[in-house]
Amino acid sequence: MIVALAGCGAHARPAAGSGDGLRHTTVRVTSADCGGGWTEPHGGRQVFDLRNTSDTAAEVYLTDARTGAVYGEVEGLGPGTERALRVTLGDGSYAFKCLPDDADAVTGPVVRITGSHIRSGPAAVPVTQQDLIPVTLAYQRWIQARTVELSQKTDVLTKAVDRGDLTAARAAWLPAHLVYERMGAAYGTFGDADAQINGDSAGFHRVERGLWHGEPASTLRAPADALAGAVHALRRSWPEQRIDPADVGLRAHEIMENTLQFELTGRTDQGSGTNLATARANLDGTRVLLDLLRPLLRTRDAGLTGLDAWLDRAQRTLDAVVAKPLTGLTRAQREKVDADIGGLVERLADVAALTDVRRTA
Repeated sequence: MIVALAGCGAHARPAAGSGDGLRHTTVRVTSADCGGGWTEPHGGRQVFDLRNTSDTAAEVYLTDARTGAVYGEVEGLGPGTERALRVTLGDGSYAFKCLPDDADAVTGPVVRITGSHIRSGPAAVPVTQQDLIPVTLAYQRWIQARTVELSQKTDVLTKAVDRGDLTAARAAWLPAHLVYERMGAAYGTFGDADAQINGDSAGFHRVERGLWHGEPASTLRAPADALAGAVHALRRSWPEQRIDPADVGLRAHEIMENTLQFELTGRTDQGSGTNLATARANLDGTRVLLDLLRPLLRTRDAGLTGLDAWLDRAQRTLDAVVAKPLTGLTRAQREKVDADIGGLVERLADVAALTDVRRTA
């Protein structure tokens, strides 16, 4: 995992012996003197107090001088400010890289640590936009196939409503809705179509409310037809859409984060009681994206095996209760669902951090 310390302001450099018990080294961050001040290298857990003495903000990476892997970073280090970077370093060669706003990157002098007998903390080679393009294109093709499936299953729902068979419509609603929920990482690219298809009071949820609250077919036909129209419009327009490669890794985390926030609180339920089925579909969508990202993660994420174990754990937990409404869970079941999905969300945050596109030049 890359240590990301973003969005903080200036602070005073801790005085020696002030409480954390760690070695502090003040390091200068300027184009002319990137990494200056690190003259007595030592292994172990330590703090670099990064001091920007230039007149422009900068990002700062502590890198492996041989591979370029990043051990820690500070973003948005403003002029005249100082922030701490905590890392564990073992034997090896290291260099600070300073990336001033609107200027080329500058790599500081190589510093070597020897004889420490300490294992360095985690590091990862930065992911570039080019690395993510094949993943993004493959995911766009997968979404294209899902828009076809979504159209077909939504048509089954709409036809049932049109002929007044609301029992059949209720049976058709969930399969269609779950197809859409599996497409979670593309929502940001759908634009207005997302609100039309899956908004709080439109699309699937509008039809859901009517189907499970006794609304007659005569008044449900218009919202069902509107849903079908939006779904078919998405299918036609999707080949022209482009997902931003920089968003792909973040979406892998956001899908389950939104599941925790909206599905496991019941906020989206309009009467069908299918939040747990939706959560399970969201998990499927997350797996699709992670499988596409796996070649990049395999060489960067030391916790990938553990993440896979949490995915399996969350799946087993949801599979045991997927047919139930949230209100039908025992307290123990509810706590287990929340804990297992919450634990998975925490680990998916590492995927978002590792696949965040970073400047390299």
